[in-house]
Amino acid sequence: MLKHFLLVLLVSVSLFAGNFEKGLEAAQKGDYQTALKLWKIEAKQGNSAAEYNLGIMYEFGKGVKQDHKEAVKWYKLAAKQGNSGAQRNLGNMYQEGNGVNLDYKEAAKWYKLAANQGDSEAQTNLGYLYVTGKGVPKDKVKAYKWWLEAAKQGESKAQNNLDFLCKESPWACKQ
Repeated sequence: MLKHFLLVLLVSVSLFAGNFEKGLEAAQKGDYQTALKLWKIEAKQGNSAAEYNLGIMYEFGKGVKQDHKEAVKWYKLAAKQGNSGAQRNLGNMYQEGNGVNLDYKEAAKWYKLAANQGDSEAQTNLGYLYVTGKGVPKDKVKAYKWWLEAAKQGESKAQNNLDFLCKESPWACKQ
């Protein structure tokens, strides 16, 4: 009985991964309709990577009509499961007011979650919010910290921002 259960579980897991991978292959070939179909199946089963990819499709109009509200819906599902890319993109949506009301505080919340997972783009964006005081208290030392983390990963925007910050406010870079 246990062997049968494990076999069924193993087959189910491989099918689960198979649909996602097939969706990736389809998207890479420009067959967004197939990717959409396969990823919706996966998303209904709670696959955060599929939810994230659906968010991208809707945000940029890849194979679907561009719909920022629908993108936010999919990003939220994936972000709540800890998907750092979805958290970052959700932060972007709030920072830009795409599909949601512009809300820097909410953007900072999502950026922090992704940044703490090592997402260099989220770290860069969070640094920007700290240096400008949008959604968080203005804090150049925290901006420096996040930009430094992103720069260590090769994020060129963060490297440029660090250079500018350290010339403008050298005290912030000595912490």
